[in-house]
Amino acid sequence: MVQNPGKSKTTKAPAARKRLRVGLGIMLTLLLVVGGKLFMVQGLDVGGMAEAALASRLTPQDLPAERGQILDANGTVLASSVIRYNIVVDQVQNTNTASFKRFNEKTEEVDDIPRDQGITELATLLGADVEKIRSSLTGDKKYFVVARDVKPELEDRIAKLSIPGIAAEGVSKRVYPNGSVAGGVVGFLQDGTTGQAGIEQTQDELLRGTNGKRVFEIGADGLRIPVATDELTPAVDGTDVRLTINTDIQYFAQQAIQSQVNKLSAEWGVIIVMDVKTGNLIALADTNAPDPNDPGKVDAKDRGVRSVTAAYEPGSVEKMITAAAVIEEGKSNPLDHFTIPPSYVIDGQEFTDAFEHGTEERTLAGILGWSMNTGTVMAGSRLSKEQRYDWLRKFGIGEAPDIGLPAEAKGILATPDQWDDRQQYTVLFGQGVSQSTLQTVRAYQSIANDGVMLQPRLIDSYITPEGEEQKVPAKEPRQVVSNETAQQVQDILESAVTEGQIKDAAIDGYRVGAKTGTSQAPREDGLPGFDGFTASMVGMAPMDDPRFIVEVVLQRPKGSIYGITNGPVFRSVMGQVLRTYNVPPSTGTPARLPQFVK
Repeated sequence: MVQNPGKSKTTKAPAARKRLRVGLGIMLTLLLVVGGKLFMVQGLDVGGMAEAALASRLTPQDLPAERGQILDANGTVLASSVIRYNIVVDQVQNTNTASFKRFNEKTEEVDDIPRDQGITELATLLGADVEKIRSSLTGDKKYFVVARDVKPELEDRIAKLSIPGIAAEGVSKRVYPNGSVAGGVVGFLQDGTTGQAGIEQTQDELLRGTNGKRVFEIGADGLRIPVATDELTPAVDGTDVRLTINTDIQYFAQQAIQSQVNKLSAEWGVIIVMDVKTGNLIALADTNAPDPNDPGKVDAKDRGVRSVTAAYEPGSVEKMITAAAVIEEGKSNPLDHFTIPPSYVIDGQEFTDAFEHGTEERTLAGILGWSMNTGTVMAGSRLSKEQRYDWLRKFGIGEAPDIGLPAEAKGILATPDQWDDRQQYTVLFGQGVSQSTLQTVRAYQSIANDGVMLQPRLIDSYITPEGEEQKVPAKEPRQVVSNETAQQVQDILESAVTEGQIKDAAIDGYRVGAKTGTSQAPREDGLPGFDGFTASMVGMAPMDDPRFIVEVVLQRPKGSIYGITNGPVFRSVMGQVLRTYNVPPSTGTPARLPQFVK
């Protein structure tokens, strides 16, 4: 049987064409799928793959703001910051690198550097053991600190090594050039960043500034991509703080009080120097003052400023307030006559003096000149209880000075309704009331300044990063007593030096007014009773027109209470202050109010 070849060819052709069309359709479909996918990835990047790839290359670097300086009144630097670097490594990146590329500046070619060579070079620059550096660079940690506190010039040399995974973190290191001079006032930082004491703490927000940031791209080889992303947010440096402290006087006062404390084996001592006309604090001297570079070397209790944080019974320095009150109220005057018995009893309470005496005819000036409790109670009892309280308040007792330091004491001043039969009189001579040394100095400043009390000032001004100095405005002064009363009290204080018991406060060439104080110190264990005493002396000079106040305080000195005096220390510090500020010697006639009635 013969087949028909034409019929067979006609039958197969449509089938072949059909298969071709199907194949072409499948190929076109695949091309569309692949093309669409490429468009999605490369064009639209719906999955964020390009963004993710960029993010993996971006490296942020913090740019620390430079912390503001703390300066004294004359611009002497008490605290400043220097830039240092921490050298860190991505151990994973470094460990997986057998060699790396480095541009050779001499040949202008790219060299291939073995990892071991890079480790040896880094160890040499850091002055460290090679195996220690190798261990630091090897591991599975993405972040590891290799070295700290690296100076900028060394960081630059390390960067030029181009070691993969190695980076530098800029940090700000605080330094205190004057060490323990005003150490408690200046304060120190916690973990090198946050103020923990003194001005560093209270002014932390202004001093710290605002950190900046730099973001750039790193290639797979660990090197920065030169023409890629480079975003910069500049840091804003901190504000400088200028204090009223005079570093030279501060140093002198610290040495003087430390010597006195050591000599008398006292627990602690303080000295305050204040400018009468401005309220500026020239010195706030403490014993065992901390060095902010290493504050841990002293006990925690010694790291503050006791002249503002420690409240204690002031003792007889408070008699000045009593004298001013009775004079201002018209109840007495400096030459008023008092017949004072060996002991004085009022409302069933007996009062005696620190020295034995018979019945004496004294003036008010003589009562203060010889620091007599009996006469002070006799004069002060002419005031009502409410008046006694009100006058203590007017002189700032019970009110914290608020000079910008942490933990400022406001003391304890109970209201009259809380006073018992004895306390209503003891407050007249500084017992049954507590206050800080600065509160006492503030009260005396008002008398020295013709009755006008000024706010004590420690922070003088702020200096912006652009160099603009902004003075801290003084608070409104207040008239505590009249000019006439202030002058009469000044005469009483000067007569205590010229005619009374405080002759060791006298300074050759200058008229001086002063008052001493002694009080019992409460037990430190909190139990009832006393275990020592506090000795103080506060004075002003020159009395022609008082310019400065100095107070010296000792806590729990050893020895007889009658053999201890702060006169030589007061005289030394006040003399130094007068010379430093070129205060001319006195020319007027010293006050010599009679102490006895003849």
